[in-house]
Amino acid sequence: MRIVVLGGGRVGSAIVRDLAAEENFSVLVVDVDPVAAERLTRFGADCIAADLSDPNTVSKAVAGAVPGFMGYRVVEQVLREGRPIIDISFFPENAFELDELAKEAGVPCLVDCGVAPGLSNLISGHTDDYLDVTHSFNCLVGGLPVKRSLPWEYKAPFSPGDVIEEYTRPARLRRGGENISLPALSEIELVDFPGLGTLEAFNTDGLRSLLTSSRAPEMVEKTLRYPGHAEKIRMLRDTGFLSSKGILVASGQAAPRDITEALLFSAWQFEEGELDLTVMRIVVEGEKEGKALRHTYELLDYYNTETETSSMARTTGYTCTGMVRLITNGTWDQPGVAPPEIVGRNVECFDAVIGHLKDRRVHVLHSVKEI
Repeated sequence: MRIVVLGGGRVGSAIVRDLAAEENFSVLVVDVDPVAAERLTRFGADCIAADLSDPNTVSKAVAGAVPGFMGYRVVEQVLREGRPIIDISFFPENAFELDELAKEAGVPCLVDCGVAPGLSNLISGHTDDYLDVTHSFNCLVGGLPVKRSLPWEYKAPFSPGDVIEEYTRPARLRRGGENISLPALSEIELVDFPGLGTLEAFNTDGLRSLLTSSRAPEMVEKTLRYPGHAEKIRMLRDTGFLSSKGILVASGQAAPRDITEALLFSAWQFEEGELDLTVMRIVVEGEKEGKALRHTYELLDYYNTETETSSMARTTGYTCTGMVRLITNGTWDQPGVAPPEIVGRNVECFDAVIGHLKDRRVHVLHSVKEI
């Protein structure tokens, strides 16, 4: 079975390596950077250096292939070629606008298949299906460097531009059954994690499709950082450093955000082999057969020194490859767009992805308490 991976960066390389290890899969990676594409051939993948912003390139890449991984326009083009796709990108468009196209093609289109959104959605769907009534869903999640270095005590496992977008986009959540929006970086709280220490959590816009699909009247997702990070970013935001509006400077006109992103790109860049971690805690409260229950799911994952794979690449990439296997082995074959929470309502699918992660030493610990 031929699988095309569109994008061979930090997460894409973990996806390639995991899929290429499967004897039944033939893997092709496509990336604009020829060096990034070429280095993945050592895992047994074929490679093409090509610009994926060109729809013709996407069409050629997926000809005779199965799934790929990138943004809305690429997902749309893959579906037009009649191929199933599993996507990990965070795009602002409504993925369900592609539902009719996927159904016409008769193929599954699984979106938001990373760690959060992704694994968090899978857990939400699973608990929603299990409980008779769901009262609340609370997700805390973040990726961090193991070593804390001033001034930021933070490194970005993906583009600083994407991180800044997370810090500036209003955070949507649900309270009292009503969907509301609050500023990103708001409602900072300190949270203790055994074996890790105290982190701060603040509102960000990560619930996405859960605000439509889940019946819980209370829902929130917060991003985790080392304490003090949010206040530094709020200072940049509130003084205009994250503004996209051009201002007049001595050399001409410039957007402060472009300059800030350029400076943070080097400051937030992980060094080769630098250790990182991913931490997540999801608490779902509800009722089952008259009992009030609290389900807690916790994940604490670290950089794998044996495979030289970052934790964010592992937790994101292996969730994605777990979803790939649901399609390739026929466990999930429903045509149309489906976010992970829809897939998670299928117990066989949920157990398969959690087992897939466990086999790769990404452990999701689950506990239940009567309250």
